[in-house]
Amino acid sequence: MKVAVFSTKSYDREYLEKSNADFGHKIHYFETPLSPTTTDLTVGFDAVCVFVNDKIDRGMIEKLSKNNVKIIALRCAGYNNLDVKAAHENNIKVVRVPSYSPEAVAEHAVALILTLNRKTHKAYNRVREGNFSLENLIGFNLNKRTVGVIGTGIIGIAFCKIMLGFGCQVIAYDIHESEKLKELGVQYKSLDELFSAADIISLHCPLTPETHHLINKKAFSSMKKGVMIINTGRGGLINTDDVIQALKHKKIDYLGIDVYEQEADLFFNDLSESVIQDDLILRLISFPNVLITSHQAFLTKEALTQIASTTLQNLSDFENEILLVNELK
Repeated sequence: MKVAVFSTKSYDREYLEKSNADFGHKIHYFETPLSPTTTDLTVGFDAVCVFVNDKIDRGMIEKLSKNNVKIIALRCAGYNNLDVKAAHENNIKVVRVPSYSPEAVAEHAVALILTLNRKTHKAYNRVREGNFSLENLIGFNLNKRTVGVIGTGIIGIAFCKIMLGFGCQVIAYDIHESEKLKELGVQYKSLDELFSAADIISLHCPLTPETHHLINKKAFSSMKKGVMIINTGRGGLINTDDVIQALKHKKIDYLGIDVYEQEADLFFNDLSESVIQDDLILRLISFPNVLITSHQAFLTKEALTQIASTTLQNLSDFENEILLVNELK
């Protein structure tokens, strides 16, 4: 099958090439995102493969259909960036990678917590400059802290297990409660109860109309003063304007985000020689108690291997008219 892969980075090519030795697809890589101005590049391809920041609306779906694209392969779990209904109406199949090393994302969330708390990033920079002072590097013990987890799918479960290992009291909110987590001692609470009790809140839920801006001014009013917020889910879960105000008024003591609601024009690109036009992220960067990583929580060898193999298996199953177990319907 002829496949056009968009938003390609070096690691995408490396792991897809390794995995494709077992599948034999004809893959062409484009560094550019799939957008209204690049859909013409899909002429002659049977499939397109896209990532989280490729925004595919109805108009683009219709263009892909005219170009005889038969299937869209998302090399990610989330699909809020794609109009699935329009794809169905244009007879284009959509497949995804529903899970890939949930431990990778869960462990990155923990890394954000530890870095913000123990200020290891600041200590590293100090020591490199010959400054061995411990002033303003005081953290707190995670042991016995209350950690609130919103979303207990496979990533949320992995995160809960790690925090239990630190000796934390773990509480959770999800419309579907995990019996496995209950057996481990995790207590499910209402969202308001979680907000009021948690010292640390970590987001692991999908972005839906119901969860959009879940963390907002109203939510902050229910939280403890000095709470830590961690987001490795989707940027749109947090209202950025509201979180900036909460930081300014010291309602939040720590913010760690691997995702950002306007990340599409920023993340995965080297903008070090550019004038960044996004005033909100520049304001976030200015806070000493904010840590931002650019959507790298998934970036482990294990996850990249799984993403590549599942993506290519999805395409092979379509080509061979096998049931698409990862199809979005």
